[in-house]
Amino acid sequence: MSSHVCGRIFLRAASSTLSPLSPQWPSLTQRACLSSWGCSVSGARCRSGATMRFLSTHQDLDFQLSRVQISSILRANEQAVSIPEFDGRGLSAVRKFESNQLAANTPNEDRRSAATCLQTKGMLFGVFDGHGGWACAQAVSERLLYYVAVAMMSQRELEELEHCMEQSRPVPPILQWYKNHGDYNYRESASLYVEHLRVFWQELLDSEEHGNGMSPPDALYYAFKRLDTDISLEAQVPHSSDLIRSTAIQVAFAGSTACVAHVGTDGIHVANAGDCRAVLGVQEEDGSWSALPLSQDHNAQNQAELERLRAQHPPSERDTVITDNRLLGILMPLRSFGDVRFKWSLELQQSVLESLESGIELDFLNLYQYTPPNYLSPPYLDVAPQLTYHSLRPQDRFLILGSDGLWDEMSSEEAVRLVGEHLSGIHLQAPVSPTERQLNLGQMQELLWKRRALAMPTLDPNAATHLIRHALGTGQYGELCQEKLASMLALPEDLARMYRDDITATVVYLNSDLVRQHR
Repeated sequence: MSSHVCGRIFLRAASSTLSPLSPQWPSLTQRACLSSWGCSVSGARCRSGATMRFLSTHQDLDFQLSRVQISSILRANEQAVSIPEFDGRGLSAVRKFESNQLAANTPNEDRRSAATCLQTKGMLFGVFDGHGGWACAQAVSERLLYYVAVAMMSQRELEELEHCMEQSRPVPPILQWYKNHGDYNYRESASLYVEHLRVFWQELLDSEEHGNGMSPPDALYYAFKRLDTDISLEAQVPHSSDLIRSTAIQVAFAGSTACVAHVGTDGIHVANAGDCRAVLGVQEEDGSWSALPLSQDHNAQNQAELERLRAQHPPSERDTVITDNRLLGILMPLRSFGDVRFKWSLELQQSVLESLESGIELDFLNLYQYTPPNYLSPPYLDVAPQLTYHSLRPQDRFLILGSDGLWDEMSSEEAVRLVGEHLSGIHLQAPVSPTERQLNLGQMQELLWKRRALAMPTLDPNAATHLIRHALGTGQYGELCQEKLASMLALPEDLARMYRDDITATVVYLNSDLVRQHR
């Protein structure tokens, strides 16, 4: 279950099934008394706040994973795609991209998408972090990029789509998808999704102002809003089968944050709703790396977001809209798709749930009957994305998109440094400062440990895997701790979610040579 949703509402009985990767996992009593690692780290922080210390004695390490097993687990969902500099339609601002995912939930609630726009220009990348189940993130990952691409298409191109549909002819492809072997699609709902995408472009055709299509920022904003509206409506209307009906309701009652980037030769447009994050890696003139944020997290740590949300409700609710740093004390992200429990009236929620076939159990659909506290003036949640634009420069080398599971473990600056040094193979270190020369012997030893950690060789060709390895295995001084990484990956399903979140990372390498040519 995602950290986005408060455990006291959604807590379910933990599975007693042991992980197949750790058949000799110690008992719960043993796990409570684990000793510290042999590397320079004191223990892992449980997501509830407690510290767990891992086994270090020889007889207790039999549940640990070997280096080969660790790399096999970390690389299972890798993706690496090279993009032609010229694809027959124009130059590409993207050289290649690398992506990876590591699940903590079973199944994984994160999703990712990548595609080239075939009727317009540019590429689209998305990271989606589901909560209350994976249903909403799955649907959004399949559909949102289509909505963005269609919104950018011209009147003439949309007319061609509609003409092909009317004549039952093959429709010109809208996107070239880059799917991973583990990607899943809602096959049963495909016809519904196509039908509603068609309604979307028909409405665009009816608009007298559409002309040459929307600009990327307008398309991103409108696509977010329109898809969320469709998700809401699909859960309220009859469908041709009980399976499609139950899937639509699951999607609407679950939720998902989303961070989507449109990368073109002129620049990068980012649309973000929730706490996924987009960060640009910039290489300075001296070779050092700096992080330029292209999104803001929409959670209780964002004061502007708190004030925006409170301003939408009566003053009497000022102290209850956000409780315990969560929306109505339950939800961590303050913008998301789905999550109709925070958008619909109580009467509508009850009506939709009661309309399900009597033989379908709500628990089977991963739905939960509860009323958020202080639910007085809905809606409390919206998917309206925050938009950012950055004009590409020669020093802009890569873009990192990550779910909050990555950012829980490392800062944006650390992620950019790791990818930058992975890209260049150069680990820059500032000379020892005059202040550092005054350190005592113990402090100097600690400084040397930290500097040595920064110079460690990389183990993964894929930069996204490199990020995930460091997110879970970094020790006190920044060194990779094999014992910590092995223990974190060997956690059984009923404990893994307590110590880490699902992690998704996509690294998009920019064609800086192309940018130089256009300057």
